[in-house]
Amino acid sequence: MTVHDDRTNADSVAQQNTIAPRPEKAKLKYIPWSSVPLEELNPLIQRQFVVGQDIMVARVLIKKGGIVPEHSHHNEQVTYILEGALKFWIDGKEIVVNAGEVLTIPPNMPHRAEALVDTVDLDVFNPPRADWINKTDQYLRRK
Repeated sequence: MTVHDDRTNADSVAQQNTIAPRPEKAKLKYIPWSSVPLEELNPLIQRQFVVGQDIMVARVLIKKGGIVPEHSHHNEQVTYILEGALKFWIDGKEIVVNAGEVLTIPPNMPHRAEALVDTVDLDVFNPPRADWINKTDQYLRRK
């Protein structure tokens, strides 16, 4: 025979409705770029990335003439050019971002880019790009 206590059941339901699952605590990581595999997306674009709890940083190497086709994503993006230069087509403008310069791209804003010279680009995304993690980013994987 099962004894049913309405108060305990009500408390349990109240707890379920008010206590959200706690996200896993962010972990400290030290990761040299030399330990991150270089992924070849196409003959002109390679990348590496590291994922934190709520952010992703990517090192993207694009040879002169390499194209990142037009795309958009729900992630906010900050692009910092370490070496070289990228020409962006974004929000009806052409913007050249040179070494030492930064471009911020709001969520859901269509954009494309072309490497004007061999370029090393550091991209930061919030939240992390699920399509990159899951390797479903077909727009970059053209041979």
